[in-house]
Amino acid sequence: MLSEGQILERLRTICIGLYDVAEGTTFGHPTFRVNGKMFCVLEEYKGELGICVKVEKELQGIFLNDSRFFRTPYIGKHGWVTLKVYAARLSWAEVTDLVHGSHRLVAATDPKPKKQTTRKRNFSTRKKTIG
Repeated sequence: MLSEGQILERLRTICIGLYDVAEGTTFGHPTFRVNGKMFCVLEEYKGELGICVKVEKELQGIFLNDSRFFRTPYIGKHGWVTLKVYAARLSWAEVTDLVHGSHRLVAATDPKPKKQTTRKRNFSTRKKTIG
C-alpha cells in the first residue's frame, strides 16, 4: 500500500505535466489549479484519503454508483467526486484520465469577470489659433 506522500508524488507528476498548472495548499490539502481554479485535490475526509476531481455534472451519478467514489463534501453539488484511495487497488491510468478530464473541464470555464472600472480623463481643450 502506498503512503500518502507517495500518492501525492504520483498525483503531482500527473498534474504538473498539464499546461498552466499551479500547486498550492487550501485548507491544509494539496491542491492543483488551472487558471486559478482548483481541478484536483488530495484530501483526507473522515479518516479516508481521497483524490477529488471535477466531472461532468450529468455523469456524476455514474461515478457515485461505484462504491469507490463519493460526492465531494461542500463542492459536490458542482460536479465534484472523490475517489477513495484505499478502497481498492488504484489504477493510475484511471486516475490520470480523471485528472485530465477535470483539468479540461476547469480550464474551459471562463475566469471570473473583472469589475469594470471607469477612469476619469481630463481632456484639455485647446483653442487653435490661426495665425
